[in-house]
Amino acid sequence: MSDSIKHECGIAMIRLLKPLEYYKEKYGTESYGLNKLYLLMEKQHNRGQEGAGVACVKLNAQPGEEYIFRERQMGSNAIQNAFESIGKEMANTENSHNVPFKGQLYMGHLRYSTTGRSGISYVHPFLRRNNWKSRNIALAGNFNLTNVDEIFNFIVSQGQHPRHNADTFIILELIGYLLDQEVEKLYEQFKDQAQDGSELNRLIEEQLDVENIIREASRMWDGGYVMCGLIGCGDMFAFRDPWGIRPAFYYQDDEVVVVASERPVIQTVMNVAFEDVKELIPGQSIVVKQNGTVNLTQIHEPKNVEACSFERIYFSRGSDKEIYNERKELGNLLVEPVLKAIDYDVENTVFSFIPNTAEVAFYGLLGGMMNYNNQKKIQQIREKNGHLSDEDLLSILDNRIRFEKVAIKDIKLRTFIAQDGNRNDLATHVYDITYGSIRPGIDNLVVIDDSIVRGTTLKQSIIKILDRLQPKKIVIVSSSPQIRFPDCYGIDMSRMNEFIAFKAAIELLKQDGKQSVIDEVYAKSKAQEGLPKEQVVNYVNEIYSGYTDEQISAKIAEILTPKDTRAEVEIVYQSIPALHKACPNNKGDWYFSGNYPTPGGTRLVNQAFINYIEGSDKRFVE
Repeated sequence: MSDSIKHECGIAMIRLLKPLEYYKEKYGTESYGLNKLYLLMEKQHNRGQEGAGVACVKLNAQPGEEYIFRERQMGSNAIQNAFESIGKEMANTENSHNVPFKGQLYMGHLRYSTTGRSGISYVHPFLRRNNWKSRNIALAGNFNLTNVDEIFNFIVSQGQHPRHNADTFIILELIGYLLDQEVEKLYEQFKDQAQDGSELNRLIEEQLDVENIIREASRMWDGGYVMCGLIGCGDMFAFRDPWGIRPAFYYQDDEVVVVASERPVIQTVMNVAFEDVKELIPGQSIVVKQNGTVNLTQIHEPKNVEACSFERIYFSRGSDKEIYNERKELGNLLVEPVLKAIDYDVENTVFSFIPNTAEVAFYGLLGGMMNYNNQKKIQQIREKNGHLSDEDLLSILDNRIRFEKVAIKDIKLRTFIAQDGNRNDLATHVYDITYGSIRPGIDNLVVIDDSIVRGTTLKQSIIKILDRLQPKKIVIVSSSPQIRFPDCYGIDMSRMNEFIAFKAAIELLKQDGKQSVIDEVYAKSKAQEGLPKEQVVNYVNEIYSGYTDEQISAKIAEILTPKDTRAEVEIVYQSIPALHKACPNNKGDWYFSGNYPTPGGTRLVNQAFINYIEGSDKRFVE
């Protein structure tokens, strides 16, 4: 994605099922779990580069000994810094029986802020302390909820006084409140049966119904989430939203239980096969009890399952077997529209990709073009009906699809030191080109990208530098459809004016004298303010309904093409039906279609459009 966007967080969990001595004997270290957690987090570094945190729970700690630990760091080196800090703390502890982070339960989190809030206090895991082990909880998640206001009001109605209104704080308070209720209930149930306080604690911890706590806590949640937690008594849990918006995978054997946001991360770190790593079903939880019992429970029935398609297009690691093939298919399905864009002149066309994350889709496009070219060769040979000289046959066979590495991301420029007037000039040097890779004035140049969100980098840098090669035509290809609507489930795409497709549609309406359409959509949206989220309708679709995808693409190309560009520029987008064909199990396409899987999503796109019209630049998920 040439326009980088902040997105989705990453989670990682490890539960050791054997005594620590077992891992020391077999693997040479009692830090086996901590080491694995570090690898799981580093392998998911792409999911969060603003901060990282680690939590640990130690089983069988004696009274007076700490049993729950946390470390958090900010910045792009947060993972390394956090583990270095943990290592120093462990090394500097004289009491070998109470070494910090030497436990059996581990949880890690990588943070990307999608709300604009930052600072160490917003870095997961969040921690809730209490003198009862069973009332301590460390919480982390990959999520955004669209109805935090409703949850906040519910908590207040129960007599609580939250100190913050950010979603993670609110969720921590809600789960903590229900955890307290569960412990109180068990206390009343067993207080007359237990011989002493230790016996009472044991009974409470054994009978703690984690599934019921998280079921009740999440009953009213609207949004995409994978929520994870460690309870001080030694229970571990993770659960996924019933729409399947956010991803979660797990692996279990007789030594460990592992949970992470991506399948290949677990495969690599644990050295296991694709089939050994399972995906949590939408609405499913995995709970590991203090005694090591593992339970998979459907805490909410799946509903309108809409797994995020952007995971497949861009966010998740391309080393996943299924994702790799899907990204190749995304490229392959663009063959026909690209052929139309170059007027089927493959002999005089060079194919390439920008940025590196589009490489797999490029292979799919390239493979499809090779298949097309082979069919042309077969037809040419058949037309000759066997009357071919060796020279003629060699000429046909030598006609190959041409591909080059035409652009390389050379340096990360520090444009903040420049005056505003020089920023665009500096931006043109972010990429370097391979001179001589195409024939000036003769060749078309086709370049594929993962997606085009804002188009800023295309206009300020990529198209300008590609034009230096003097191609006859530049075709920019997006392996995803036009991004028309904001996300509210964990990706930092929340404002309408960020989307070049939206800007193009607005410009078309204005130039065609249809300002009334914009005004009517605003009036309809404004009239819905204050309605229950279940009653809100997405009228923003009407901004696009009067134009074809091709008309909007043409306007996008016009907007993004710098004035002094010599080559003709065309932009080709993936279609939504083709996206669904390539990624059949991830149908969540609200960014492209406006079809939000939850009513909270529809309410927030309504607010995003109002904010745009009224000139408010705030994110609508705060």
